[in-house]
Amino acid sequence: MIYATTERKWLPLYEALASEVRLHILELLAVQEMNVKDLAATLGLSSAIVTMHVKKLEAGGLIRTALVRKQGGTHKICTLAADSVHLQLPQQQSEPQRTFDEVSVPIGHYTRFEVQPTCGLATADHVIGQYDDPRYFLEPERMHAKILWFGSGFVEYRIPNYVLPSQTLEEIEISLEIGSEAPGVAEDWPSDIHFYVNDTLLGYWTSPGDSGQGRGLLTPAWWPDSINQYGWLKVIRITEQGTFLDGQRLSEVTIKDIRMSRNEWTLRLEVPADAAHVGGLTLYGESFGNYNRDIVFRTYRR
Repeated sequence: MIYATTERKWLPLYEALASEVRLHILELLAVQEMNVKDLAATLGLSSAIVTMHVKKLEAGGLIRTALVRKQGGTHKICTLAADSVHLQLPQQQSEPQRTFDEVSVPIGHYTRFEVQPTCGLATADHVIGQYDDPRYFLEPERMHAKILWFGSGFVEYRIPNYVLPSQTLEEIEISLEIGSEAPGVAEDWPSDIHFYVNDTLLGYWTSPGDSGQGRGLLTPAWWPDSINQYGWLKVIRITEQGTFLDGQRLSEVTIKDIRMSRNEWTLRLEVPADAAHVGGLTLYGESFGNYNRDIVFRTYRR
């Protein structure tokens, strides 16, 4: 599902939907994947015109394409990238809207790591290096990673702190798509994933497994069915009352317990080797899983 709002970044999505031809393409792809040539023949249009429509649908996040060798030639295969679109319209505010800063942190932009196999990372197009070799977590191409996974260890991200000394920090909100990491996939594969901000342990969440019941909505066509497909969208809030995960109390850590750095925040995601459930960790970013987003880090202030 695509969760859209009236933010201007969603204009490509709305433009993609504002065409009878493009709506017809979505209906055809709901039946089966098709290449541009087949779409053009079915629609009675030229391949050039259909290619233009396909590009708009791809820019809107509604379909994905992949070049596939087939029958002695290369074909651009089109498939649906979402099963629905949810539009959240602006709501009347019962109280003044809070001020916040938001940073979207790409999956591959970690600054420290220590990982153990099974492990790996991939862009939207290919695996980076080789499976189960932690050295490739140092590969410069990691900056373009859209998914990463490891059996135990951690990754740590540095995030700019835009809260001024004259302002008061009220809340930190972190959202990300995450799950366990099993060899292959395993629905029953618990993992105690620990969350840290500025070296303060917020608590841990036991991921139930590594999902493989059907493909992720955004999973690229080249990605095998036999390995991790999607995770769970988790939202962590650190407030004056404590730390909450999806609205449920995670720990007694409050916003005042977080040691503030003037310039940055650090976010560490860890599965310790001595945890009760060492089931690894998979992080899903843009172009993977079920949610077209990276790690989102918000700070509310006044």
